[in-house]
Amino acid sequence: MYRILIVEDDEVIARSLRRHLESWDYEAACVEDFAGIMAEFTRFAPHLVLMDVKLPFYNGYHWCQEIRKVSSVPVIFVSSASDNLNIVMAVNMGGDDFIAKPFDLDVLTVKVQAMLRRAYDFTGQSSVLEHKGALLNLTEATLVFGGEKLELTKNELKILQVLMENKGKVVSRDALMVKLWESDSYVDENTLSVNVNRLRKKLDSVGLTEFIVTKKGAGYRTG
Repeated sequence: MYRILIVEDDEVIARSLRRHLESWDYEAACVEDFAGIMAEFTRFAPHLVLMDVKLPFYNGYHWCQEIRKVSSVPVIFVSSASDNLNIVMAVNMGGDDFIAKPFDLDVLTVKVQAMLRRAYDFTGQSSVLEHKGALLNLTEATLVFGGEKLELTKNELKILQVLMENKGKVVSRDALMVKLWESDSYVDENTLSVNVNRLRKKLDSVGLTEFIVTKKGAGYRTG
């Protein structure tokens, strides 16, 4: 089931959108804390965002830019500010489409369906994983924490993906090696240790100490 985050401060419109999307079997949530939209984005991990332009604290363009720092999730702007300048601004700030208010719910649904098909026909999954405020972008191979972005190697990305998909659980060294080197060729266990230690140093540099915990004789887990 696709998850859709509704960033709309008009409660009547927000509730109407949520009910309509739920009737189409989408999981929808409305932002409640407009000063902490990224925290709600991270918790809900949506497949698509419906974003108003005029919002309390910061406008929708600001939040779209913040989302684009960590995710390529589709963002559709929904706003009464539908002049050409605002439409161009929405696209320049990372938006994927623009729907003018007042809008027809059926037209909005068709646009949402089309956007989801284009974005997820091949993956069907959200491209961002979160743990303790760290956002792992699987599409861009980056990790964002505390405003800093780490570029990850292919092996570093795979290690973090497996550990963050199994938060709190111990992942065996064998399971990690299968994920990293999906072949029948023999891989020295020291090679895995080298990759993990290199990744730990990179995480330490942005303040993510003890993000990867070693369980002696068993494997690794997230801290």
